[in-house]
Amino acid sequence: MTTLPPTVWLLALSQALAMTVVSLTLSASAWVGSKLAGPDWATLPLAAQYLATLLLLSPVAWAMTRLGRRPVLAAGALLGMLGLALAALAIARQQFAWFVAASGLVGAFNAVAQYYRFVAADVAPPGQHGRAIAATLTGGVLAAWLGPALASHTRLLGPQPFTVSFVWLAVLAGLAALCALVMRIPPGALPASGARRPWRTHARNPRLWLAVLAASSGYALMNLLMTATPLAMRCAQFDFAAAATVIQWHIVAMFAPSLLSGRLVQRLGAPGVMLGGAVLMLASVGISLRGETFGHFQWALALLGVGWNGVYVGASSLLTECCWPAEKAWIQAGNDSMVFLGVTLMTAAAAPAVNAWGWMTLNQLALAPLLLLAGACGWLYWRPPA
Repeated sequence: MTTLPPTVWLLALSQALAMTVVSLTLSASAWVGSKLAGPDWATLPLAAQYLATLLLLSPVAWAMTRLGRRPVLAAGALLGMLGLALAALAIARQQFAWFVAASGLVGAFNAVAQYYRFVAADVAPPGQHGRAIAATLTGGVLAAWLGPALASHTRLLGPQPFTVSFVWLAVLAGLAALCALVMRIPPGALPASGARRPWRTHARNPRLWLAVLAASSGYALMNLLMTATPLAMRCAQFDFAAAATVIQWHIVAMFAPSLLSGRLVQRLGAPGVMLGGAVLMLASVGISLRGETFGHFQWALALLGVGWNGVYVGASSLLTECCWPAEKAWIQAGNDSMVFLGVTLMTAAAAPAVNAWGWMTLNQLALAPLLLLAGACGWLYWRPPA
């Protein structure tokens, strides 16, 4: 089997560092937001983070075509480091507005991190794109352990809870910048100039549309339920440690399957892996609707993570198959803009939805779009090749 180049593994490490930031901020931001501004505003900092990611995806793609991918990856990590340091200061000074602004800078880091998997696909040998994408996402497994461990050891240090946690996250973002600076990205892996097909050609390609819609809807629904879980567990009288454990295993489940999903894409095809992921996400909602014990939360979020991995890896692989070299930058940016539009809206809605309707109703509302996603993936899986 062809060996993946070292840059793919540096990208996996960068993914681990970026996802450590995501995992800890996911667990901590709602808690910090609630303490600083009340429960209805608890998820506003996370929404600001995702909104910044959404707005910067296209500028990042543009910058990569002109400056190259390595300096842009490094600059994004440095912005994240600045934002995380500002977040620590905001928590220490009890300034909610500062914390929201800091979350926006962290969103810039997240925007750049979305391209790790596409850079990995570009530097991979022919026929290994799905495997390279999956290998990069395995970095999230390390993040699933590092984020909660960092939170448990640093949460109560400093003048306010989580102040020191965010300082350490700033250090990790700095390490991601160093990783970017030592990567070797061949010139052929950069977004190329050359022939592009007209938009109407892409508009008639159902594989491209399904890749974008599956990635955006799957990610948005996963993020809605994931973001709502700590709030729902708090309403069910669970403490922070219990919610952090559930999120930790959820993130393990999101990324551990990447050890196999790249090979499954090669064997079953991207639509088959996406279909399996959508079915598992449906099973997750089914478990949530059966009760609100710790076991229900843990197993539901674990299945949600595995299902998301199938949808996301499959959709990312399918997207790369639909692009010519000169089209990659703008199609990838358009795809991730759709993804983070959904993520931003769902994150902003999570806290008000849990407070107004409760956890059970939220899961019931997720059923219809998940059924549509599974149906669309099944249609493409069984559709005869064009």
